[in-house]
Amino acid sequence: MKYKPIVIIAGEPNSVFIEIFLKIIKKNKFKSPLVLICSKKILFKQAKFLKEKILINQIGKNRINLKNCNLKKINLIDVDYNQSKAFQKISSNSNKYINDSFDLGLKIMKSGISNKLINGPISKEKFLSNQYIGITEYLAQKSKIKNFAMIIFNKELSVSPIITHEPLKYVVKKINKLKIIKKIKIIDKFWKSYFKKKAKIAITGLNPHCESIDKFNEDKKIILPAVKSLKKSKINIEGPLSADTIFTKTNRKRYNLIVGMYHDQVLTPIKTLFEYDAINLTVGLPFIRVSPDHGPNENMMGKRKSNTKSLLNCIRFLDY
Repeated sequence: MKYKPIVIIAGEPNSVFIEIFLKIIKKNKFKSPLVLICSKKILFKQAKFLKEKILINQIGKNRINLKNCNLKKINLIDVDYNQSKAFQKISSNSNKYINDSFDLGLKIMKSGISNKLINGPISKEKFLSNQYIGITEYLAQKSKIKNFAMIIFNKELSVSPIITHEPLKYVVKKINKLKIIKKIKIIDKFWKSYFKKKAKIAITGLNPHCESIDKFNEDKKIILPAVKSLKKSKINIEGPLSADTIFTKTNRKRYNLIVGMYHDQVLTPIKTLFEYDAINLTVGLPFIRVSPDHGPNENMMGKRKSNTKSLLNCIRFLDY
């Protein structure tokens, strides 16, 4: 097989994912075969509701062999899930199904048959509960990886938060020099290996205008020393820079990656700028993991109005 398969975990069964996926494969062709990990029953029920004809090439989940993948069919690994209706509400009833799906996907990654993984949207509230703060962290722990980073990627400008899905009140306690250095080194390494060039990185401060009325200024005591250390490692980085002006048009042209201290500090502006034209990328894992930059959006199920751009970008990103 010339191109390694792209393994796609459908994720939350009560979401717009299957509708979006079927739209994409109907209108686009890819070099890499697509392997969908999903309940066959759910796939066919939703396809029937949407009046979409589908052809599948079913792959056994006990002895997974992806050598006979078909570029013209959905290469399906069926995961057991009982669902009496086409659409239901998101609940913890899906947890075992989702976990089993991830286990199968990670089994394929570990085997080396593929190193390309996409997961559909997951309900963090219902699936992750209090055990994990996000799918990024869930996959890192499943893969036994401690050092990793989240990137929201767009070819014009990408962002990465040092602290991901933690409540804002915990952010200050969890920021430290070593964490900043480790995450940025992982990102820089990925940029060089995947894009064959060095990233042009800007890092924000934590406080407004990088100033603090407190005696301890995190920007001067934590972030600035981290930047100085990274510069000594020949990493192309500037900062700390004020978060309220870093996303101006002029600054966006100077950098291809902006690192922020916490989730919404950088994800709010990037989603405002590019909306669905971005993907969620985890670096530092033994494989490349991407996911659409949107949630399950169960209220839009069956309405044929969901935007396909983010999932399409995910597949194109791994179609090599």
